[in-house]
Amino acid sequence: MAEVSIDTGMDATGASLVTVRGELDISNVESLSAALEPVLAEDPQGLVFDLSGLEFMDSAGIAVMVFAASQVPRVSLRQPSTTVRRVIEVSGLSHVLPVES
Repeated sequence: MAEVSIDTGMDATGASLVTVRGELDISNVESLSAALEPVLAEDPQGLVFDLSGLEFMDSAGIAVMVFAASQVPRVSLRQPSTTVRRVIEVSGLSHVLPVES
């Protein structure tokens, strides 16, 4: 099973911040879903996924992030690796999960 670490908090802009490290796949995606439940329950105006420490993500991880994006007015991905960014671009979801510039 892949190892993943998830932390939640607030970023400097006041958006909810979810930091994901390690590898996110079908074997551990429930960890992300569980961490997002209380965050989404607070009805945040913005949600930032800090992916600077995420080495791999499969379609299960993308699905959870797309669901989260459907629940908030604004979502962005911070510092995804080239591999993770490519997965999002190839899936055609870069408009739903935009990378911060």
